[in-house]
Amino acid sequence: MDSYSYKITGGKPLKGDVNISGSKNAVLGILAAAMMIDGTCTLENVPDISDVHVMVKICETLGAKIETELAPEGSVTLHIDPREINTTEATEPDVSKIRASYYLLGALLARSGKASLRMPGGCDFGQRPIDLHLKAFRQMGAKGADYRNLNGGIISLNANPLRGAKIFLDIVSVGATINIMLAAAKAQGNTTIINAAKEPHIVDVANFLNSMGAKIKGAGTDTIKIQGVPVLPGNFTYSIIPDQIEAGTYMIAAAVTNGDVTVHNIIPTHMDPLSSKMREMGYTIEEGDDWVRVSKDPEEAIWSTNVKTAPYPGFPTDLQPQTVVLLCLASGQSKMDEDVWENRYQYIPELTRMGANISIFDHIALINGIEHFYPAQVKATDLRAGAAMVCAALAADGTSYIDGARRIDRGYEKIVDKLRSLGADIEVAGSVGFYEDREA
Repeated sequence: MDSYSYKITGGKPLKGDVNISGSKNAVLGILAAAMMIDGTCTLENVPDISDVHVMVKICETLGAKIETELAPEGSVTLHIDPREINTTEATEPDVSKIRASYYLLGALLARSGKASLRMPGGCDFGQRPIDLHLKAFRQMGAKGADYRNLNGGIISLNANPLRGAKIFLDIVSVGATINIMLAAAKAQGNTTIINAAKEPHIVDVANFLNSMGAKIKGAGTDTIKIQGVPVLPGNFTYSIIPDQIEAGTYMIAAAVTNGDVTVHNIIPTHMDPLSSKMREMGYTIEEGDDWVRVSKDPEEAIWSTNVKTAPYPGFPTDLQPQTVVLLCLASGQSKMDEDVWENRYQYIPELTRMGANISIFDHIALINGIEHFYPAQVKATDLRAGAAMVCAALAADGTSYIDGARRIDRGYEKIVDKLRSLGADIEVAGSVGFYEDREA
């Protein structure tokens, strides 16, 4: 994971325009969903990131045919034909590289009534069991949906048949909500998910499935109803929604460098939790139909504030580390309450090396404002923590090195090129692009 670093010489305001790529979280669920349709599909606005590379490779090992089309302006389109899938076993080592591989449980169950999956991986910031997923699959008639059935890190499910059910989620879970939707789309009868997650990428997965012929209502609310259908004809083109976390990261990078950046190809309402906090702190946030501009009056102070992460439409946990960097540069003391993942402050010692003054009390971080960050050599402990280190390095006066940059590339398309286009001084060595790597 740690084969190359980013070298960033900060202290320069970011200025200009940046286009946001397709949503990482949406496309991974949609790629799994594409494995259960009975025709072909085309996905547009696919982000060029390593997690997509891994998911595409896993799908290809199942037998799916996936062709990549790279447009001159850089946008990516995938042409997918899952009709030659010849196995229900996703047990290759690549499966453990990403968390979202668990969506193949629901997709393969829907497709064939059985599925075997190596336990998934992803960033390590706390306990992330899939017990809610397995509990739901048991209610839908799947056998083997229990951790006691693990064999060599592989769980195997069999449902003959898979039936709809009324499922109550004990806690709001994005992953479980999507996985149940996938399985229920082709299950016999009706499924109701109560206390469902509401994130934009859940709506995107549901919209994709409906485009393919599914009957899903209520995505984006806490109750989702699915009428199972025997066939999903497909043969449709679908465009992935913009990535709200990438957009938020560039908004914060602009703010911490006292820059003036317009972020394009976004859905501004998805940014409301961050935009409102940034306005509260003293930043100027302007919005259009598909863009947000971040700037600051040089005479205005930046005020401290309190933030609490929560499931959508609350403040996204995936923007928590980047927002802590923003809070470090505010006057006074701010508070971050991480209410989603219990161990997501692993990056704080790295930020402290750059001059941050932060105290941790369980899930609360108390952030005392500092005048500026210092350059340092730090590491990306996970994807979003790595993005936070990039923001801090851009704000620091001098040259910083961020080790483990491959973790950042898991979720940010062409981040080096995009930051350079805004005036950043950033270099990377030893990197191989997603599509070049696939063809090598």
